[in-house]
Amino acid sequence: MRNITKIASFLFTFLVPAIVLAAPGAAETSGSERSIYGFAMAIAIGLAALGGGLGQGRAVAAALEGICRNPNSAGKVLVPMLLGLAFIESLVIFALIIAFTLGGYVAPTIGG
Repeated sequence: MRNITKIASFLFTFLVPAIVLAAPGAAETSGSERSIYGFAMAIAIGLAALGGGLGQGRAVAAALEGICRNPNSAGKVLVPMLLGLAFIESLVIFALIIAFTLGGYVAPTIGG
């Protein structure tokens, strides 16, 4: 049962972004080229979410284990843990921005 859960979560991580990013192709690119970009975007977002989730889970687990071993250190552990979680999340958001830039979904500039 545990292996089925792992396989399902792996497939969910990689297939949902592919379904969500299945957008109609632009006029200047062919359908096959556009599908390659969509697949690359899905893989990039899936890997970033998978890696970020694993990293955040390990960081929180280590911080909570340290707090459980020494409850007096909760104040000293909380701020660095939150800062580390913010850095991990920023890397995931950076991967999302790169994926959308790769796919050509760049936001228009202000005034241009």
